[in-house]
Amino acid sequence: MDIDPRPVYARAAEQVAALIKTVGPEQLAGPTPCTDFDVRTLLSHLVGGTRRIAVVGAGGDGLAVRPFVDGVADDGWSAAYDGARTEVRRAWAEDARLDATVRVPWGETSGRNALSGYVMEAVTHTWDLSEALGRPLELDPELAEFALAVARLVLPAPDRGDDGPFASAVAAPEGADAYGELGAWLGRRGFGA
Repeated sequence: MDIDPRPVYARAAEQVAALIKTVGPEQLAGPTPCTDFDVRTLLSHLVGGTRRIAVVGAGGDGLAVRPFVDGVADDGWSAAYDGARTEVRRAWAEDARLDATVRVPWGETSGRNALSGYVMEAVTHTWDLSEALGRPLELDPELAEFALAVARLVLPAPDRGDDGPFASAVAAPEGADAYGELGAWLGRRGFGA
């Protein structure tokens, strides 16, 4: 992709932040479409992944950052995410970071590609969280379309086996919107009708 993903990432982060503000303590143990995560674990991953891409943007090693956080109080998720997304904005402020070679879990790539990949991750997990919470907010379809294009580019084969972070693609529910299509492409089942 040859675009500047920073504005898209900023929109995605704003959407995540708005959704996190709707989470009640009674929802933290609930299931999500990301079957290994309950809501609390998903929030931990959203914050941890955001911190990871901030470190990458600042020139650090993405593999050195655990993609989960510990010790966040039940009512502290919104503040934790806001702090992490502020780090991302600072770390990616210089245009040169987009063309720099960076190291992320899937290998070395350009900053542009890495940040686009984290847009895909943030948007996907936003959908996971939205589904888990009963869809409390309307989600931006353009973000899902961007994330789906990235997902199809970086994960072109629908059959992915069991050793990757995303399951094999499944059929999207009839009438699925771009988020439902994204979830299905990344192997989410039982949600998104």
